[in-house]
Amino acid sequence: MRALTDSEARVIAVLLAARPDRERDRLRQIQIPRSTYHAVRRRAYEEGWLRDRYVPHPVPLARPFVTFVVARPYADRFPDFGKVVAADEGNVVLWTGSQLAVAVSFHSDPTRARRLSERLTKDRLTAPPLTITVPADGPTVPVYFDFEGLWCHLSGTEGTLAYPHGLGGSLDDSTVGPEGRPAVLSKHQEWALGELLRRPFAATDQGRGGHLVGPFGLPFSQRRMLIRGWITHRTLLEPGRLPAYQGRSANQVVLISGTPRSGAQPERLFETLTRDCLVFPFLFVVGSDRWLLGALGGESPVASPQANRRPVLPTLREGLEGIEILQEPASNFTCPVDHRYDRLLPAEAPPTPAAKS
Repeated sequence: MRALTDSEARVIAVLLAARPDRERDRLRQIQIPRSTYHAVRRRAYEEGWLRDRYVPHPVPLARPFVTFVVARPYADRFPDFGKVVAADEGNVVLWTGSQLAVAVSFHSDPTRARRLSERLTKDRLTAPPLTITVPADGPTVPVYFDFEGLWCHLSGTEGTLAYPHGLGGSLDDSTVGPEGRPAVLSKHQEWALGELLRRPFAATDQGRGGHLVGPFGLPFSQRRMLIRGWITHRTLLEPGRLPAYQGRSANQVVLISGTPRSGAQPERLFETLTRDCLVFPFLFVVGSDRWLLGALGGESPVASPQANRRPVLPTLREGLEGIEILQEPASNFTCPVDHRYDRLLPAEAPPTPAAKS
């Protein structure tokens, strides 16, 4: 596999930020010719290094609870494990490796999450999995599959533009109905969200390149969903396919979980990891009694400037106890359910222009 060029590294960095910048602003940021930018962007999607998704806020979809599962399925039950998880009506992400599996599901109530976890164990599909269910209306998922910080560090890009992107968080009062329950979407709002959630997959069916599904040129009703924070445009990295850059690669998925110590603050741990340890989690889940971090590790040149960074494990020990670390090569993972948020809505229906959004 060939190495990435400087231009490719810069373009990947600015695309992972997924900011709604004008093209001329992006070109100014990365200092490369327009023709080079377009060629590299097209190549990044054609080679499968990047892919775009629209990630919804769970609350407007009346699924205010998000469940993260990290499991070690039994070797002879991996196919059955995948089928059971993928069949869960709220499942939106499923990564399966040769030893590990990671799943994300949006649920209407916590009991659905418990039933999934109990079935996995009852059917003897896996060793007891780590299951963390968090409410999506707070700062419980401060980093959600955001690879910009990692890539900027790996490629030597100075600073980040948008890292970290999280999941959920507070919304305006119009999103909350009686007794604090999520407000019901109007038919037109549901259509607008559905159009965005299906947009990347519709583009594939129509033969359009993955680099053409961003938010530019969207109709107002769909732009309004983005402005309200009900949905976010994201560019995701596929670490198992990405070539190395200047001898550096991120080819190991590392999953870290632990029980928070008394007084531990997730924002403080995140700041120390990124500033002093030079570790940039792509996933950070803050449960009531268990935290989960996902990071990428890999090979670096011998003369790496990372030699003076703060050690990672002692830093984790300051905030967590009962720490468990699991890892597997990124190239081992497949994505049977690859950020399929379109599964959360009913089948596509025609728009209702008369309704107000």
